[in-house]
Amino acid sequence: MKKRHSYDYGVIGNCAFTAHVGMDTNISWMCWPRFDSSFIFGGMLDNEKGGEFSILPNSSKWNTDQYYIDNTNVLCTEIQSDSGTYRVTDFTPRFHQMDRYFKPLMLIRKIERVSGAPHILVKCQPKGDYGNRTPEPSIGSNHIRFLGLESHVRLTTNISLSHILNEEAFVLNETKYLVLTWGPPLEASLMDTCETFLTKTVQYWRNWIKTANISNFHQKHAIRSALALKIHQYEDTGAIVAATTTSLPESPGSTRNWDYRFCWMRDTFYTLNAFNNIGHFEELEQYFHYILNTTLEEAERYQPLYSVTGEKILTEKTLDLKGYKDNVPVRVGNDAYTHIQNDVYGQVLISLLPLYNDKRFVFDERFNSSELIYKTLKMIEKTFDEKDAGLWEFRNLAQHHCYTYLFHWAGSSAAIQIARALKDEKIGELATKLKKKSAAMIEKCYVGNKKGYSQAVGVDRMDASTLQLIMMNYLSPESDKAKDHLKALEKELHAGDGLFYRYKHTDDFGEPETTFLICAFWYVEALACTGRMEDAIKYFENLCSYSNHLGLLSEDVKATDGSMWGNFPQAYSHVGLLNAASRIARKLDKPNFLD
Repeated sequence: MKKRHSYDYGVIGNCAFTAHVGMDTNISWMCWPRFDSSFIFGGMLDNEKGGEFSILPNSSKWNTDQYYIDNTNVLCTEIQSDSGTYRVTDFTPRFHQMDRYFKPLMLIRKIERVSGAPHILVKCQPKGDYGNRTPEPSIGSNHIRFLGLESHVRLTTNISLSHILNEEAFVLNETKYLVLTWGPPLEASLMDTCETFLTKTVQYWRNWIKTANISNFHQKHAIRSALALKIHQYEDTGAIVAATTTSLPESPGSTRNWDYRFCWMRDTFYTLNAFNNIGHFEELEQYFHYILNTTLEEAERYQPLYSVTGEKILTEKTLDLKGYKDNVPVRVGNDAYTHIQNDVYGQVLISLLPLYNDKRFVFDERFNSSELIYKTLKMIEKTFDEKDAGLWEFRNLAQHHCYTYLFHWAGSSAAIQIARALKDEKIGELATKLKKKSAAMIEKCYVGNKKGYSQAVGVDRMDASTLQLIMMNYLSPESDKAKDHLKALEKELHAGDGLFYRYKHTDDFGEPETTFLICAFWYVEALACTGRMEDAIKYFENLCSYSNHLGLLSEDVKATDGSMWGNFPQAYSHVGLLNAASRIARKLDKPNFLD
């Protein structure tokens, strides 16, 4: 097998921002003050214009090891060189304080000697405006101010400021701390504050995991996926981004380099399902609020995606940066916000259903949503005959997609249940009519000689999104039709070992070269649904092996060599793992005669 490409980064975050930490200790990607802001460190996309924040030995030869403190998003990187060994502990504070979550725009780095007398060099070179702005350092009493950025950025430390500014190596003979802040600086005792914040942050994450409903089935992978998914939520609004990176290519040279730092409506059902499966109600409720706030004022149609604060205009532009491993273009913004993607209406309706059938929501806490439900159904009705870009956001291909009509069907089914709760006949009648019409359109996608459902009406090519016909019970999982459909998809899209292509036909950028991990986990779920448990477990275990050294998953995997590609880590992939693990665990918990 060819050498596998992997993303050798750990990711830390506190639901306000995230940072990618390389195995070389460098903060290779970090955006402030929001997920979709300019990077302040962006060496991942340009090692010159991206700046640097590293803690390296003053030696050309060294070894590294990286790991998370168990059940946390606190990361440790150990460096061993000729002069000695030291550990860098990186975290972003998050814990309960005064009945709220304390989640400042603050990065803390603790450097401690493990053995010997490590000779180390600290560099801190932040950037602004995607590398076009280099701030001016200004020395304070025990801190460095970086002037010329959008806000006050300050590095507070007990390391010699001269050593940092002059990039001079020094002997690490005591524990050192680096605290980088955006806005309000750290004014309290450095060591006491850092140690207190570290203890409280570790305790927070471990308590969060203790309250998660994670089964014993591959629990270690599920725990890491839950922790990764959690820090993709922008808690201020409840939005969950697809990834916190931009322009990591789906495959080298493909130009499929997209900005994923936004919230896609298409992910709503799966993400809510993942949080529900692990029993975390708070994140689920926050995401409800984001969806409601984003869609409530929309009169004509819902966009496929919005910013973390619900902004609509996400203009796509290309930056003058080298790109990840010289892969260009580097894009910020995403023109997919202009696309017609009509499955979003069903996604919104399904997301609202728990407000009515989940007893954890007290009725008094529900808002009067009749108008929103009816409006969303009318949007389905209005756009019903309209061709759209589909789940995969084809830029030059509009079709009547099977997946779109599946979500019309599922959304209408949810609206029927909501109508019963509201005792609203008008909603119930419209939803029933649309459900019937949607089923008729889905059946138009059936290809008799393949015994399966195609990507869209009038074509015979297969699409992994139609796995959802089984998982959402449009096709009874026990039926021959479901099993035949799964075999038809396997024949064309299964790349082996559980890896699955989205589709294999040529699109706007050629034929896809990599498999899509969320599709692979859907495949595992479909296998479990149809009773092929041995295959489901085997392939699930194999998919877990495509993570990086920390258990983090990318968007895509190249089937020929197992390489990781696409944005990283991908919330969608971790959602897929959590949902597949939950599906298998539920099946395994049943007595054999019920399988």
